[in-house]
Amino acid sequence: MRNLLLIILFISNLGISQDIYPADTLISSQNSNFLEKATILPISAWQRLSYNSNLLSCQFYPSCSNYGAIAISQRGIFVGSAIAADRIVRCNPFALDYHYDLNGKFHYPDYRLIDPLHIIDSKNNSNKSPLIAAGLSTILPGSGRMYAGRFRDGLVGLWMIVISSTAAYSSFQENKNNKGNFFSIITLLFYTGEIYGAYRTAKYYQVSNNK
Repeated sequence: MRNLLLIILFISNLGISQDIYPADTLISSQNSNFLEKATILPISAWQRLSYNSNLLSCQFYPSCSNYGAIAISQRGIFVGSAIAADRIVRCNPFALDYHYDLNGKFHYPDYRLIDPLHIIDSKNNSNKSPLIAAGLSTILPGSGRMYAGRFRDGLVGLWMIVISSTAAYSSFQENKNNKGNFFSIITLLFYTGEIYGAYRTAKYYQVSNNK
């Protein structure tokens, strides 16, 4: 009975979501299907916390939550989730250094790092192959980013997969299958995010010679 009530509440939230936070507009949009809205709903819930706390403020513009919601809405659940996972990996303490390396722009007045979903003006001066980068991360997550010049991002990506996969393994060992399945999905998302992120890093995020 309790599970049924939760399902009813979940579905009703999809229908009556108000356009208060950025993800809410995507939930109420007719361009998103039910599964996409269901995936974006937890992001909307997170924004109700992060957008009201300086401690949870994202260093990027758009924020990681909004970036992920847009990616899922435009690219679908699977590809969009991989894109979101890539952004989460890149949202680390080294992001500002990499942003300076690229002569990246800042969003005023909050000085967040502008990192759009769709890159139009790329100043890529590297001879690194996006396909090789993606292939390397397929074999060893994180290695594609390292090959493309972002060693620290590669370490973060690898570490995220190690943590989530270890949590999944431990959960299954303790016969906590639901928890194990959850962390397995998280591991898969970060794994696909590493492949996508390695490709994107080699193609777009290279040091500009115009510094």
